[in-house]
Amino acid sequence: METTSLSLPNRPHRLWRRVLWIWGAFWVLMFLIGAQEYLWTGGKQLWNPVVEYGIAALVSTALAVVQVRRSLRCDHLLGQPARWFLRMWAWMPLQVVAFIAAIRGLRLVFYALAGLPLHPALQVESLPYEAIKFSLFYALLGGIQFGVHSYRAWATERLRAEQQARLAQQAQLAQLTQQLQPHFLFNALNTVSSLIHTDPDQADALLTHLGSLLRAATDASQKPEQSLDEEMALLRAYADIMAQRFGDRVRIAWEVDAGAGHCRVPTLGLQALLENCFRHVVEKRRAPTHIVVRAAHHAGMLRVEIEDDGDLQVLPARRGVGLGNLERRLASLHGAGARLTLRLRPGGGLLAGVELPCAH
Repeated sequence: METTSLSLPNRPHRLWRRVLWIWGAFWVLMFLIGAQEYLWTGGKQLWNPVVEYGIAALVSTALAVVQVRRSLRCDHLLGQPARWFLRMWAWMPLQVVAFIAAIRGLRLVFYALAGLPLHPALQVESLPYEAIKFSLFYALLGGIQFGVHSYRAWATERLRAEQQARLAQQAQLAQLTQQLQPHFLFNALNTVSSLIHTDPDQADALLTHLGSLLRAATDASQKPEQSLDEEMALLRAYADIMAQRFGDRVRIAWEVDAGAGHCRVPTLGLQALLENCFRHVVEKRRAPTHIVVRAAHHAGMLRVEIEDDGDLQVLPARRGVGLGNLERRLASLHGAGARLTLRLRPGGGLLAGVELPCAH
């Protein structure tokens, strides 16, 4: 069975890019507010707020990068937010000192190189203000990181769950498809054995048809679905075997829409509908039985129906092996989008139909 490797979806990466845009916009907004405040208080040199907020943005970005790298080691605590934040904020006091020292150091270097007097922002009285700004910035950054990492963990878990569900579905379909092999083989060989002593030539012809059908069915069983054209080829081969057995007691008409050949159906699924006719109608009556196989595609749905003019007047109370298998496969492939229906035919007989989405 083919498996798919687990990989992170692209959404968290797109989310980080959006966060970077928001980060840049945040510092642009901070500069505009600071520049406006600077001009209102009588400032004349616009480069001053550019330098101040440029240095703050540079140091803050460096700190953010460090924090992002550290946060990767705390993903196992995402289910315990309190512990995650305590772990991330454990180094906050030291980072406050490092942040303020870096800000002031870069300012001193700039003013010294430019030959300018020290800015009032370098005074000791501004330390509490800068510490408060840093704490707010640190809390905001922690919240953003927790949100992004939580989203990434949720997206990864959802992807893993979807892949596990897909693998389980594939395993179920493979099991159901393989289940048909012995069931079909038993019925086909039973047909041959019923003729091998009374009509050896016809039994030999049936074995030839059976060999061709089994080769096709063995290849087709490796995939849970196939096109309607491929399925109809198998169905016609099965009908030929059964028609040779019953001779004049059965006549089959085919009304298949040529435009529906691309629609995909469960492999060997339609055989269950036709087999139901032979086992419960043709085998139990001596009168000729007329069977019509129809398939039509309309409005994105494929409708396949097999009609017989037997003597049935009451719907069966339960599904047999073949129909029950087909119903479970339809549910596994399409959920509520597909269904198997059994309806009484006016005047006697049964219309067994399958309706499912037509997918290329």
